[in-house]
Amino acid sequence: MNKEKIFIFDTTLRDGEQAPGFSMNMEEKILIAEQLERLGVDIIEAGFPVISDGDFEATELIAQKIKKAQVAGLARANTKDIEAAGRALEKAVNPRIHTFISSSDIHIEYQLKKTRDEVLKEAVKAVTQAKSFTKNVEFSPMDATRSDWKYLCEMLSAVIEAGATTLNIPDTVGYTVPNEFYDLIRYIKGNVKNIDKAIISVHCHNDLGLAGANAIAAVQAGARQVECTINGIGERAGNTAIEEFAMAIKTRSDIFNVYTDIDTRQIVPASKLLTNITGVSVQPNKAIVGENAFAHESGIHQDGVLKNAQTYEIMKPEDVGIQKSKLVLGKHSGRHAVLTRLKELGHEIEESKIDAFFEKFKSIADRKKEIFDEDLLAITGEVLHKKEQDWRYSVENIQISTGMFSPPMSMVTLKDHDQNDEEVFEVAHGNGGVDAGINAVKKITGTKARLKAFNLVAITGGSDALCEVSSIVEEEYEGSVLKVFGSGMSIDISVAGVHSFVDALNKIEFMKKTGGKRIKPETSEGV
Repeated sequence: MNKEKIFIFDTTLRDGEQAPGFSMNMEEKILIAEQLERLGVDIIEAGFPVISDGDFEATELIAQKIKKAQVAGLARANTKDIEAAGRALEKAVNPRIHTFISSSDIHIEYQLKKTRDEVLKEAVKAVTQAKSFTKNVEFSPMDATRSDWKYLCEMLSAVIEAGATTLNIPDTVGYTVPNEFYDLIRYIKGNVKNIDKAIISVHCHNDLGLAGANAIAAVQAGARQVECTINGIGERAGNTAIEEFAMAIKTRSDIFNVYTDIDTRQIVPASKLLTNITGVSVQPNKAIVGENAFAHESGIHQDGVLKNAQTYEIMKPEDVGIQKSKLVLGKHSGRHAVLTRLKELGHEIEESKIDAFFEKFKSIADRKKEIFDEDLLAITGEVLHKKEQDWRYSVENIQISTGMFSPPMSMVTLKDHDQNDEEVFEVAHGNGGVDAGINAVKKITGTKARLKAFNLVAITGGSDALCEVSSIVEEEYEGSVLKVFGSGMSIDISVAGVHSFVDALNKIEFMKKTGGKRIKPETSEGV
């Protein structure tokens, strides 16, 4: 029997970005979209164009850059939303408009304040309008799993007649369970007129921790598109994790007569890129991409894995972008060895950034006995993510003095690229090394920015671990508040903290130059 394809619809840049702490700017969205194309997703939901100028511009730019995957824009079932999505997707190779309206009685009565007939007419009108922009139209009855099944099928039949080619069944509030969801998909297949003219999709939320299981159940019932996000990010508890779904299908091919076009070797690079951009790490025990997913500490497990990896590993680490055998890297390693190892991990540094990457590598290696894969990926993410040629300040030196009975003191030297690369240094005291360093930076720059959050993560174990500091910094500007995420990396915690603060200041300066634009959804509404 020939296997059927499952289309992967990735909504990291829409539903994922709507979650608190995951807002991204234009450059960051482009990086994610390009990685999603390398990953092999079929559809990229680039944003919600009507929500803000930033979301419109990001969707428009992604639509122009992405050539292999379809690019979708979300739109509520109204004229303004659909027109915005249509304009944003004008230059896409294969555009898709994804429109939605609620189908559950609780939403219809209390949120929409309409009747079932009124909502049905609006759904048909929306699909008809979307069809005037593209033949590729997806429709979602929001809160489908809490809807009356008969009314739901009536709505789905009507939108197919209007031209919808994909019917997405969202478990908007993460309410359903696998056997119930299976039955719903089977009911839809048996009771929607002309169901053969559309692909059934599912969009599962993880409020009960069942998003992945529900997606699998839906596929077994006949769904042929699954909506996912990298690392499972999304509203509230998130969505179906693309890495979990793809590897479940691949690993249990003995029971699933389906396949995806996902290049699973790009899974870990995608996960690392997202965590580097957002500063939000996955928990160590996260399936597939967590730090402990392929780690063994138990003596019994170690003994088994040494004799035969399949005794305790159901997946090959290299299949998701992790190499089981590690090349030991350090200060004596040459470029060829480092770049070869990096390529094995799924990354290739473009020629123009190799010098910056290797300079950062050597700086860390000089103070750290061994560079682990996690260190290498963190260094790579920092070099690829930062656009220092557009930034105002660069850190030239940091010296910190602290002790039990003396006030911490720091001397920081910054280069100001807006002032003919002038180097300025200042000395300041503080309530610790990080505070002293930041106070010195404030004296140099005159900034009124405030540090609102500070998070420290050790990339690897040991007292010489490479650490990554993420911070949230705010500054009032022209009657509004600019809020940015900064990151810094070093073996020294205080140095990493100062780098993180300067990184945030550079982003604030860049936002001022570009009119303070920042992509941040103004609503959490969606399927």
